[in-house]
Parts: sequence; C-alpha cells; structure tokens
Amino acid sequence: MAVLRVERAITRRQLADALGVHYQTVGYLERGEYSPSLYLALRIAEYFEVPVEVVFSITPFPRIGSVPPASA
Repeated sequence: MAVLRVERAITRRQLADALGVHYQTVGYLERGEYSPSLYLALRIAEYFEVPVEVVFSITPFPRIGSVPPASA
C-alpha cells in the first residue's frame, strides 16, 4: 500500500481522509500492524483502482529496500 501511495504522491493523511479513517490507521496498515476489515480492504483497492490482491496478500511482500535471500 505504501508503494501505491508514494507512486501517486498521496500523503497518509490524504489517503486516510479519502477512506474516512484516522491517518495513523494508514500507517498501521502499511507496517503490517493492523489487518483491515474486508470492507476497508475493498475500499482501498477501489481507491487505487487495482484488484485487492495487489494491495493485500496472505504471503508477505518483501519490505521496500530489502534484499531477497540467496537460494541454495
């Protein structure tokens, strides 16, 4: 979600206002400290005009700037 937000030059507060949530909620979501309701997840996907799977997944996405582990 942070990548989508940054690509579109949207602040956490702007996204929060558009979604009707507190700006700290956006931070919690981006850090993986909070799992959104299905309704909120669908609203976020709709806001960014992408499938919900692009924003949320059961398989963790690599952190921005992290190096993938070397395979043996």
